[in-house]
Amino acid sequence: MPTVSVRRELLFQALGRSYTDEEFDELCFEFGLELDDVTSEKDIISKEKGEGKAEGASDTVLYKIDVPANRYDLLCLEGLVRGLQVFKERINLPRYEKIIPAKGEGQKLIITEETAKVRPHAVAAVLRNITFTKERYDSFIDLQEKLHQNICRRRALVAIGTHDLDTIAGPFTFTAKAPSEIKFKPLNQSQEYTAPQIMDLYRTDSHLRHYLHLIENKPLYPVIYDSNGVVLSMPPIINGDHSKINLNTRNVFVECTGTDMTKAKIVLDTIVTMFSEYCEKPFTVEAVEVVLPNGKTHIYPELAYRKEKVKPEHINKKLGISETPSSLAKLLTRMCLKSHVTGNGNNIEIEIPPTRADIIHACDIVEDAAIAYGYNNIQMTIPKTYTIANQLPLNKLTELLRLDLAAAGFTEALTFALCSQEDIADKLGTDISTTKAVHIANPKTAEFQVARTTLLPGLLKTIAANRKMPLPLKLFEISDIVVKDPSKDVGARNYRHLCAVYYNKSPGFEIIHGLLDRVMQLLEVPPSEENGYVIKATEGSAFFPGRCAEIFAKGQSVGKLGVLHPDVITKFELTMPCSALEINIEPFL
Repeated sequence: MPTVSVRRELLFQALGRSYTDEEFDELCFEFGLELDDVTSEKDIISKEKGEGKAEGASDTVLYKIDVPANRYDLLCLEGLVRGLQVFKERINLPRYEKIIPAKGEGQKLIITEETAKVRPHAVAAVLRNITFTKERYDSFIDLQEKLHQNICRRRALVAIGTHDLDTIAGPFTFTAKAPSEIKFKPLNQSQEYTAPQIMDLYRTDSHLRHYLHLIENKPLYPVIYDSNGVVLSMPPIINGDHSKINLNTRNVFVECTGTDMTKAKIVLDTIVTMFSEYCEKPFTVEAVEVVLPNGKTHIYPELAYRKEKVKPEHINKKLGISETPSSLAKLLTRMCLKSHVTGNGNNIEIEIPPTRADIIHACDIVEDAAIAYGYNNIQMTIPKTYTIANQLPLNKLTELLRLDLAAAGFTEALTFALCSQEDIADKLGTDISTTKAVHIANPKTAEFQVARTTLLPGLLKTIAANRKMPLPLKLFEISDIVVKDPSKDVGARNYRHLCAVYYNKSPGFEIIHGLLDRVMQLLEVPPSEENGYVIKATEGSAFFPGRCAEIFAKGQSVGKLGVLHPDVITKFELTMPCSALEINIEPFL
């Protein structure tokens, strides 16, 4: 969940009254939020860097409030205060208005076809005659950063640019050019740089270096110019210094570029609705005409209101309450969802404002009704149907086997469910195509490319990491492996395997064989070919020739045991003989 830090004195000033920390904590809970911490800038620095670094830092009390990840309208002081004031019925929900200038007087953003392969979408709006203070300006910048980290997915989906409109001249052009052709003075820099130089400049920047990969390997970089060729920004990296906003800025041009049009529109709506209250005419936003590469035009921001109908009995049934339709409508209105009863009380019509992009289905409306009603006010009732909880049989068997394997002198290991292709194929002397392995589409590291198809590599890597421990090393693991299965709706299935490894100066095949006999004894499977278990000589790519056996139980093959091949031992950086056992325990349920 995102955390919003607000100064307590500013928050109480905006709310029009003071609260004790306990009272405000209770208010947050009622509104579906959580007061995570009461701290100060000095305390934060002291905890992170030590008391020495905290000298001179502010002692101003900060509230750190946890906000639901989909409530973008609560990510700044302005939205938080507005939501709480409406919730406490101190103000009515404002109506956001889009002002469309007379023809020829408004701003225009032209998108060229070159952007299609790098960042194809753009939307824009103007906050006209806005008044900034230091606190408002800081909140404006902080909201952009919160949105970048949240809905914008670290600028991969959307990047926000804000500019002083009085320093630039429209119409504006959003295009893409070769990096060498782009040259401008980046934000807060003293000289001009080409795009490649800018990428090098920010490669060591603690903040901006995380975004360079989004475009650095592209043949063209996105860039926005004004009519005089002044660079506004090179999204998603940096804005130009020429158009930077400050406390004296009166007109703000907001542009959002991205790869996801829906998210771009939500981000633009969120920014302008939160800060339009500081405009000369509050809650109004000047529209911008966006011209697409095909010549079609759209007006943004959309600031779209839409209506939904929900039956009162549906809300009452889902929540286990019995409120009247008018009471439910009032509850929803307190949650910034203006509602009224229609017809003969059969329906509640809800108007969803542009700030509530999180309202997608009727269940979202029911959830807001529950928050406004108060979860603690819902009477606890015994469900009409009930079940008695019971441990999954497979997990119960696993727990029992773990205890007895530990009692047999083996130490349990828990290894990663993901591994490299090399671990389950090359190192075990087999081809990856024969393993039925589930591959990760975009692995972050070579160590986690596939889901494991055997537990053996994990245990061998554990032994390699503990070679200095006294011999013998006796490890076991009972966990799931994953293999492709076209008959399953997800295309794969899990099997619960038991794997044990013995590592010493001698192979210890008899010890592993003895462990198998003990496991079968515990499972009450006798050594019999008809209705018990039997082992038969076989060959395996991971095992030494003539030192491998296949285990059959209840008429099917359940696994193998044997002495590992010297090549396998060497590939896992081990130097001594090793015996291993791996079986599927699911047939024994």
